[in-house]
Amino acid sequence: MQRIKGIAVSPGIIVGRAFLVGSAEQVVPHRTIAESEVTGQNERLRVALAAAGDEIGALSERTRRELGTEPAKIFEFHAGLLRDRALVTSIERRIAGSFVTAEQAVADQFRVLVDQFKRMGNEVFEQKANDVLDLERRVLGHLMGAQESRLAQLDAPAIVVAHELTPSQAAAMDRAKVIAIATDLGGRTGHTSIVARALGLPSVVGCQRLSVEVEEGDELIVDGNEGVVILRPDARTLEEYRRKQERSVRSRAALRELSGAEAVTRDGVRVALMGNIEFPEEVEAVLANGGDGIGLYRTEFLWLTRKEPPTEEDHLEAYLRAIRLLKGKPLTIRTCDLGADKYTQEQMEEPERNPFLGLRSIRHSLANPAEFKRQLRAILRASAHGPVKTMFPLVSNPMELRQGKLMLADLSEELEDEGIPFDRQMPIGVMIEVPSAALMGRVLASESSFFSIGTNDLVQYTLAVDRGNERVAYLYQAAHPAVVYLVKNVVRAARSGGIDCSVCGEMAGEPLFCMLLLGLGLRTLSMVPDQIPVIKRVVRSVTMEQCERLARRVGSFDSERQVETALRDELRKLDPEVFGQWMSE
Repeated sequence: MQRIKGIAVSPGIIVGRAFLVGSAEQVVPHRTIAESEVTGQNERLRVALAAAGDEIGALSERTRRELGTEPAKIFEFHAGLLRDRALVTSIERRIAGSFVTAEQAVADQFRVLVDQFKRMGNEVFEQKANDVLDLERRVLGHLMGAQESRLAQLDAPAIVVAHELTPSQAAAMDRAKVIAIATDLGGRTGHTSIVARALGLPSVVGCQRLSVEVEEGDELIVDGNEGVVILRPDARTLEEYRRKQERSVRSRAALRELSGAEAVTRDGVRVALMGNIEFPEEVEAVLANGGDGIGLYRTEFLWLTRKEPPTEEDHLEAYLRAIRLLKGKPLTIRTCDLGADKYTQEQMEEPERNPFLGLRSIRHSLANPAEFKRQLRAILRASAHGPVKTMFPLVSNPMELRQGKLMLADLSEELEDEGIPFDRQMPIGVMIEVPSAALMGRVLASESSFFSIGTNDLVQYTLAVDRGNERVAYLYQAAHPAVVYLVKNVVRAARSGGIDCSVCGEMAGEPLFCMLLLGLGLRTLSMVPDQIPVIKRVVRSVTMEQCERLARRVGSFDSERQVETALRDELRKLDPEVFGQWMSE
């Protein structure tokens, strides 16, 4: 028996046999062409792109019909790339400039885009690279001849095990045959994970070398609640997991019933549960899960699908799409958070030695005023069409906030002179992500409309721990008393300044921390869409008095171990079946 830890992305527990699926990548033969063949290769490219577009449209419609709107929306990203003139023009230029075939140019240019996503150093954008590979495979299939999918050979119910699955493979799965998914690669926010959740398939991704360890037909347990895959389980383990399976079915049914319910504590306190998104299309996932709006719209993607920085119209189009989907619910747009990523560093003549402590986020934006102004103008213009807020990331001192606000004031005057409508009262906020901002909360609150606590970076900078560094990742503890103290300090500063305060980092979506955050005074939490129902369940199970009492008790502790134990004890009292996965050590 072997137990492999991965990332839980779709809940449920399944026992079944393994069915191995190989890599989706294709080998493209290199062949140079004569100059006279360029026109013909461009025509082949045009036909392949059109055919791929037709296939995506049909797959999107089938997915919408069978799985619903949310998973179908992921194919809008694919369709959008095919329509992206910058990408298509780059492929055509590669054909003409390097005298290569259409398939070689497609493979080369798509790999450039994949590398840009992966170099962002962000899990979400790394997952988007998989979508680009999926689209590349589809276009190459029309240029070179499609390869038969091994999934089509599945003739009995089985657990699909793969190094990596594309969204198209996931969406095309036969639900009568595929009972669970386990992959070596992947993350919580990947499109494959979204499709798996829509299919209702228990899924664990990020299992490292699972596909190497498993043999065809091996018996497996896939635990999509705790993110565990067990190879060749013994009889005792099988019995234990069958009991867990029964409890899991009951708890999932209970959470599904909450999507339309309000997030109100037992003593009548309303809590706003918002969503964090990367793309406008994800708005529907937030609303489907019962979200109250968007608390964090990350905008970095706008820089990644093109060689040139996005134009004002590129920004505006994306923001308006989100506003339309929200239908009157609020949208909080975070200005560009670039600088610490490899993508940006490679654009510099002299890359920084320590970019996480360098020219990133608001500093990067202020150092590139032309790009920053294009984004700010687009946000202002979008504010005329719905309730929009904007916030500056990684502010470390009041001067950065003042400079950003001054730019917005100047651009507001420009728009007014041009007769372009915008919201003159658009709220301007600050992301609290570094200790200096948390400690100067009262000063920043006097010049801000709201705070949003980005706990991911706040934990990292407070504890001097790079959570991506496996040697010290165990020290990355959101329950550290110093982190709890800073969050408490920020909430008090916001209350003293009469402004709203929310949390938009991972702590907001963790049931373990929900009671503590409420007890510290927070009334708005923003998280990935599929965490909204479970957080709503916590909110509806507690009273504010319970939460405040817990926060007071935790405030006296001097170790993260004490804090976590207290939080688990309180969560255990609510509902062990629903919250069991957050209560294990």
